[in-house]
Amino acid sequence: MDVNAAVAAVAAIAGVLTGVIAMLAFRWSEREQNRPTRSSLHTDAVLPPGVDTVLSVLRSSAVVLDEADAVVKASSAAYALGLVRGGKLAVEPMLQMARDTRRDGEIRQVELDLPRRGTGRGEALAVSARVAPLGSRLVLLLVEDLTEARRIEAVRRDFVANVSHELKTPVGALSLLSEAVMDASDDPEAVQRFAGRMQIEATRLTSLVQELIDLSRVQNDDPLEDAEPVRVDELVAEAVDRCRHQAGTKQITMAAGGTADLRVWGNRGQLAAALGNLVENAVNYSPARTRVGIAARSVTAPGGDHIEIAVTDQGIGISDKDKERIFERFYRVDPARSRATGGTGLGLAIVKHVAASHGGEVTVWSAEGQGSTFTLRLPEAGAARDRAHQQHAREIRAGGAGLDEEAGRATPPTSPESTAYETLPAPEVLP
Repeated sequence: MDVNAAVAAVAAIAGVLTGVIAMLAFRWSEREQNRPTRSSLHTDAVLPPGVDTVLSVLRSSAVVLDEADAVVKASSAAYALGLVRGGKLAVEPMLQMARDTRRDGEIRQVELDLPRRGTGRGEALAVSARVAPLGSRLVLLLVEDLTEARRIEAVRRDFVANVSHELKTPVGALSLLSEAVMDASDDPEAVQRFAGRMQIEATRLTSLVQELIDLSRVQNDDPLEDAEPVRVDELVAEAVDRCRHQAGTKQITMAAGGTADLRVWGNRGQLAAALGNLVENAVNYSPARTRVGIAARSVTAPGGDHIEIAVTDQGIGISDKDKERIFERFYRVDPARSRATGGTGLGLAIVKHVAASHGGEVTVWSAEGQGSTFTLRLPEAGAARDRAHQQHAREIRAGGAGLDEEAGRATPPTSPESTAYETLPAPEVLP
């Protein structure tokens, strides 16, 4: 009996211990299941209600960090900028800002220059970062890309500086010449010489102001508002008449040829100014007793037929390094020669803007000592008009979408012999 009682007591104790251990194990398992894990912190469930929706519509790059600096939520723009890598914020200054904000709850903002991913040229990415607390545990980081804004601001500053310099030169010359005229009042020959110089500087100043007005107009106006079919023959004839005097002075022969009865669709005044600038440059930069040619032809392209108007000269040519910049405002290949010819450095910039606003482009082939060929490529009147009507209908349906930029790309000629002048009918020589 004593043995059986002992066995029963031991079994009872073992059963009680087993029950206690099972209950403790169950409680421990339940507690572990309810404990927030690291992976659960990375889900959208920890975000306050509505925050996910707000972040999805923000234009800024957005990153939400938890108390362990892990990324809870990040927009696609944040990944594109390289802010988030491997579930972590990859920019140390921003990470430190987030930690400081989590510690004291203060909103912080700073502008940073970050290395641009995927480039080996050391280009900087300018950003503005703002950090704010989001609830009791999270921190919100908003990053705005300022690179394009800074570039535009730099262009604006350069433009203002260039305009100031270009205006200062003729104004200063007029001031000095007027003083010289006053001092030489008893010398008729000197007065006449200084007065002639004053006329040259006044003409240069007038041209500069007019081209600034023209550049502002082509940048701000919509050429399609007053668009019409424009005969290329008339544009060529107007450009030739504009430069006839300068060409005659240098004994330069101007020849016009190509396919007759071509039409482009656009603003007549802007197109005439653009082609006139190309012909005027060809005359100004050509030696005496040479030839300037203007030819037009129709080119079939996948997006619709285009008209190419090529202006070729036998001038000094343009180096490869200068060809990349000749369409910049106020850029001159030879500043001394430009001042001698009265150039302002705005003519080719106007041509570029006119071509782009009409859905076309301007290209250049040139070799030093062999001359240059500038090709103005514009949509043919019928195709351009149809595209303009289709675009207008799309804008009405879309509530005012921007202009479509569907223009083919012109292939610049590789040598003077490959230009349109060798394949088009013989040009008409204009006196």
